[in-house]
Amino acid sequence: MHLLRLHFAVALSGFRRYATYRVATAAGVFTNTVFGFILAYTFLALWHERPHLGGYDQSQALTFVWTGQALLAAAALMGGGFQDEFQERIRNGDVAIDLYRPVDLQTWWLAADLGRALFQLLGRGVLPLALGSLVFDLALPASPGTWLCFLAAVLLAIVVSFAVRYLFALCGFWLLDATGLGALSGLLSVFFSGMLLPLSVFPGGFGDTARLLPWSAMLQVPADVLLGTHPGGAAAGLAFQAGWAVVLLAAGRLLQAVATRKVVVQGG
Repeated sequence: MHLLRLHFAVALSGFRRYATYRVATAAGVFTNTVFGFILAYTFLALWHERPHLGGYDQSQALTFVWTGQALLAAAALMGGGFQDEFQERIRNGDVAIDLYRPVDLQTWWLAADLGRALFQLLGRGVLPLALGSLVFDLALPASPGTWLCFLAAVLLAIVVSFAVRYLFALCGFWLLDATGLGALSGLLSVFFSGMLLPLSVFPGGFGDTARLLPWSAMLQVPADVLLGTHPGGAAAGLAFQAGWAVVLLAAGRLLQAVATRKVVVQGG
């Protein structure tokens, strides 16, 4: 119970921390909305030429775009979040202080990232989606059950995103500078999450493989749960996300154990 309260306090601290950056949040909403309009009109032109591309009609494709904008910051689809700070603490040796805390390193950062994600979802996610629904004909569901499944998918998307970024960040224990890995993590996330194009558009075996990778759990699966287009239904989509979350978090714990067995402070 004590650890639960501690993690809740860490998550609340992460929420409050990002809530102080009001100007940055407003700028993020503006950027997400502009980028959403650019993608939406691109998709309109593409789906006009290729109706039902990837198994979506035009309204579903537009909904996919604005779902992506709603999750862009919350699921850190372009990287960032806790990852940059954690990598810097590894680089300068401050991670040694983190290891002395009476709480597991992974769950501490997960709680902090969940707090950040909740604020980003409310602060930068809801408004772009609402604006998109006012301008475009989106295929948003009317069923409360579908929305509850979508919220569960969003939570799992955030956890999977954290787990992937945590693995990349841990590589900083063996590197002098993990900036390149952070950039690679963001690039892979943008491409294989479906941020640029739905993964169902990719042809043949490449598309099938992309849909099996963990990055698809960050956007492709939540969007399909919202649209009701996931093969096997929402339950199959949530199970896919939960499976990757368990595997990746377990891998993070193993790599963390190896990395912290012998901590080398690079800064002196």
